Amino acid sequence: MTKRSESHFGSGFGWGQGKHSLQPHVNIPEGTYEEEHGRQGFFGRVSHLYHRHPPTGWLRIEGPLKPRAFQVSKLNGESFGQSQVFLKNDDVQLGIAKFSGEMAGFARNADADEVRFVHEGAGKLETDYGDVTYSKGDYLVIPRGTTYRFVANGGAESAQTANVHLVIEALSEITLPDRGMLGRHAQFDPMVMRVPRLSEMESKAGANAQGEYELRIKREGEWTRVFYPWNPINAAGWKGDLCPWALNVKDIRPIVSPRYHLPPSVHTTFLARNFVICSFLPRPLESEEGAMKVPFYHRNIDFDEVLFYHAGNFFSREGISQGALTWHPQGIHHGPHPNAAQNAANKTETEEVAVMIDTLRPLKATSAAETVEFKEYHMSWRLDQKR
Repeated sequence: MTKRSESHFGSGFGWGQGKHSLQPHVNIPEGTYEEEHGRQGFFGRVSHLYHRHPPTGWLRIEGPLKPRAFQVSKLNGESFGQSQVFLKNDDVQLGIAKFSGEMAGFARNADADEVRFVHEGAGKLETDYGDVTYSKGDYLVIPRGTTYRFVANGGAESAQTANVHLVIEALSEITLPDRGMLGRHAQFDPMVMRVPRLSEMESKAGANAQGEYELRIKREGEWTRVFYPWNPINAAGWKGDLCPWALNVKDIRPIVSPRYHLPPSVHTTFLARNFVICSFLPRPLESEEGAMKVPFYHRNIDFDEVLFYHAGNFFSREGISQGALTWHPQGIHHGPHPNAAQNAANKTETEEVAVMIDTLRPLKATSAAETVEFKEYHMSWRLDQKR
């Protein structure tokens, strides 16, 4: 018999047939696999299907639409502290930057805001607004048009201090999400956002062998080189609410629920046009009996989902190591690996640190991505698959 329920809040409605739980992600009927089929990420209309078999239990996939994974930390990056791009669309491009020592000059991205997640290394980011020190686990937000230079800790010969950055270039402004009824101090208080500090003295660092200061400006993907007789970072002061800033993941306090597995959207850290950046961090797992602990199956019908694995134990994904990245495109299922629920059964908290980027427009892989791809990743959900 079909059941229909009217919502007391707005004009929503819903139906249900056959075996299903009263609430999603809680007390899943035995012998079924719950899948969320929703619109607008996790904000729009939604239904939950209870399958007799896992949606990812395919024998093979023929065609371009398949989950993919890459060991992106093996990419070399580009010169001048810039990133080697591996995924992109008309709103955002994702890449890896690697460098040691200090940049030989100064850079300005006139195309995009940059969010850099520091996967490895530490150092100092010099900007028009002053300097900000950074370390492993930091997000660095560099507004479009900012002049900057990176100085990594240690020298060029210090391999152990080499910087590895996940670079997210947004062709729109990076902003923070509205925390609504949680209040403006939820997730992190603005006091933990670190802004640059101006030096009282003008820096003479960064000159080339001829005593000139080179500034490279990127516009429409092309670089223009401008040379100065002085350091282009020379502000004596500034005021306003636009500047670079830093945030370490250890200062983010995740929103949790002991009774209900919250959707990934609750972990949103940054917003931009047509994509979001989320942070998955160590947090208590659901503790009530019957509440799901691992991510639910879903087919991401409106967003591509990218997950960069930084540190910890990724219990929902077997065979994934630090510095790897998974890409689950719109339209095909993904969810926990076969042993994930068993692995999580006795766990009381997660140990993972990961960065997720969800994009409204489909992403395209570059030729660089294909050089570090796990070709059989899409088969990793098979119980008999060994990777």
